[in-house]
Amino acid sequence: MTAETFHTIIKTIPVHPGIYKYFDDQNELIYVGKAKNIRKRVSSYFTKTFNGYKTQELVKRIERIEFTIVDSEQDAFLLENSLIKQFQPKFNINLKDDKTYPYIVIKNEPFPRIFLTRNRINDGSQYLGPFTSVGRVRELLSFIKEFIPLRTCKLNLTEQNILKNKFKVCLEYHLGNCKGPCEGLQSKEDYEEGLQQIKQMIKGNLSPVIQRYKEEMNYYASQLQFEKAALIKRKLDGLENYQARSVVVTQSFANLDVFSLLREKDTAYVNYLMVQNGIIIQTHTLVLEPKLDETDAEILSLAITDIREKFNSEAIEIVIPFEVERENDTLIYTIPKAGDKKKLLDLSVKNVNYFIEEMKRKKMLRLEGKTDKEKTEVLVQLQNDLHLPALPLHIECFDNSNFQGSFPVAAMVYFKNGLPDKNEYRRFNIKTVSGINDFASMKEVVSRRYKRLLKEEVPLPQLVIIDGGKGQLNAAIEGLEEIGMMGKTTVVGLAKNEEEIFFPGDQQSIKLPWNSESLKLIRRVRDEVHRFGITFHRNQRSRGTFVNELEMIKGIGKNTADILLKKFKSVKKIKELSKEEIEETIGKSRANIVYEYFHQTEKKENEI
Repeated sequence: MTAETFHTIIKTIPVHPGIYKYFDDQNELIYVGKAKNIRKRVSSYFTKTFNGYKTQELVKRIERIEFTIVDSEQDAFLLENSLIKQFQPKFNINLKDDKTYPYIVIKNEPFPRIFLTRNRINDGSQYLGPFTSVGRVRELLSFIKEFIPLRTCKLNLTEQNILKNKFKVCLEYHLGNCKGPCEGLQSKEDYEEGLQQIKQMIKGNLSPVIQRYKEEMNYYASQLQFEKAALIKRKLDGLENYQARSVVVTQSFANLDVFSLLREKDTAYVNYLMVQNGIIIQTHTLVLEPKLDETDAEILSLAITDIREKFNSEAIEIVIPFEVERENDTLIYTIPKAGDKKKLLDLSVKNVNYFIEEMKRKKMLRLEGKTDKEKTEVLVQLQNDLHLPALPLHIECFDNSNFQGSFPVAAMVYFKNGLPDKNEYRRFNIKTVSGINDFASMKEVVSRRYKRLLKEEVPLPQLVIIDGGKGQLNAAIEGLEEIGMMGKTTVVGLAKNEEEIFFPGDQQSIKLPWNSESLKLIRRVRDEVHRFGITFHRNQRSRGTFVNELEMIKGIGKNTADILLKKFKSVKKIKELSKEEIEETIGKSRANIVYEYFHQTEKKENEI
């Protein structure tokens, strides 16, 4: 649209607050803006001289203009934000945040379960969050489970089913992780009280929970039930320790949202701290790509609206570094110059700086974004550093994974031209090894992998990395020798801690320069196989794929396994027991079987 064309329609443009939409000659929406006076704002695009190339390019492409009048600037602000999210016009700021964040869900059912989910569905359940850190959520759920026993089963615990005695308590009840509502051993009122305490804990408000436990402890002490009082005291200590390491600001604060902004070239970063009851319970950094000449205030204003909506913030005070356009007159905007709120703002700035540095560090460890020439240079350096006979265009890496000494699995990742090819990743359930034997497991999976490749006449990798050092490497070599694979590829072991590289038969390891591109690539491969293996193992556990390792022992049934777990809590603990200690629980003959099983496995590991 030319300036002449615009002047013919200028009188049709409203002077009210609202939003305007620019369309190109393909009728594609290319920009959405807001204004308290639409005519004045739109006129500026055609009457001003812009220095920025992007703004000039936008004006050239405008073919058609649409308007929507609203009642106030606040309404215009919210409508603009909504349209940008919905249509993502190419000249508007790009909010680079397509992740799905986890929630803690309180299920809509009798005696509600509470668990982690990424899928928010409209089923009447209560969703708390979202949270930016899965690790933080898992830690929180584990902490909650320790203090407030709730059921984890999927039984339909209606009042009628409980009265009909349809269910029996499971191992979780005997372990003290559940109070047995399935048999009517816990009332709905008591269960609901636990849920309310959990909601307070998730919000960072531990004071009501601590107060309740103090009252309980004092009651048991007054009744001379000192063992119960001591148990409550231990829980109290745990709660207060948790609170001590969570509180980073004064508890006199009301709920706050804290935002800071940092710009680098064509990218803006906005950090968010959610403070509730004196505790930072959320931290998140949003990456934005400004497309025109947006000011810092415009960028921060858009980010505040997006983040507060995403994290369901109800805070009425927002701490910011400078004035922004306000979305809501009921909110309090604070620009601190000193004091605790200024310290919070400084902390937010530290977080955004750390985020940027971490992004740069991760990028250094990857080959994404490098040219073909740069990728080849890294692979040539790796070839020279490890004295490989061929350029390692195809790399495979193996790792074992188990949980508390139980349930072994393995994983393999595939890198092509220095980049991960996830379609070629492979998972392995251990089939031929009894118990936990990392060496034998590695031998099995490496043999299975390359026996198949040889049979199918598929090209072999130029480099195979065995994560775990000498023992794992020797086991892999043994497997490769049995299938006639030796000499057809280079196999190395990677020590877990020191990043030392071992070749078969060598006594001394190779240590590459810590900042070399070749070692960065090896770290990337190792980190990826760890991530892939742990994810696979976690998924297997959550699906209930694994059988308790005790039940895998010939001559030991489920009842015996449950008795041992009920008393000793974990397989790892049972492995450490003497034969006499096991005997006291399950008798001499079965104790011999369990003890010999674990200790024979250790002997085999030492012999390899």
